[in-house]
Amino acid sequence: MSLVRRATTGYAEEVLRLRQVMIDTLPGGDSSTHWHADSLPALRLKSADADVDFAAFVVDHPDRPGALAALVVGTVDHRIGKAGNPGGPAGYVFSVATDPGARRWGSPARGCSSVGEGTRACMDELLAWFRDQGVGQVMLTASAEAEPLYASLGFVHKPDPTMILKL
Repeated sequence: MSLVRRATTGYAEEVLRLRQVMIDTLPGGDSSTHWHADSLPALRLKSADADVDFAAFVVDHPDRPGALAALVVGTVDHRIGKAGNPGGPAGYVFSVATDPGARRWGSPARGCSSVGEGTRACMDELLAWFRDQGVGQVMLTASAEAEPLYASLGFVHKPDPTMILKL
């Protein structure tokens, strides 16, 4: 029995809560939550439509009914093809988070020996979903703490310098 499932609209607030947990751990992360209310309608719409370009996979919190313990979210970006990805679709993992109160828990009755395994199971589901969407490559930004998980899934560092412009 898998504890991983695709997130539904009823968990939109929890998805945003765990996304904020991830943001709070980033260097320079903005801990404000005023944007959550503005983000809820779009998140609910994407979750309700089973949008082909957006997917969130979750694991329930073991000790808090209605709460989530682990979250993995990704999108498909449609690009012009290139060597190694001639069809063009590229996946991007943009939120991977574990509830701080659920880290390092585990028991066979819960189906996973740790939330880390739950997070890995969520990643496995997201990668399977990407394959089903015809994605030829998947990108993400890894924290030092999460890098071993991603490496074990086959992710490697890319040498190109990434830049960003906030509009």
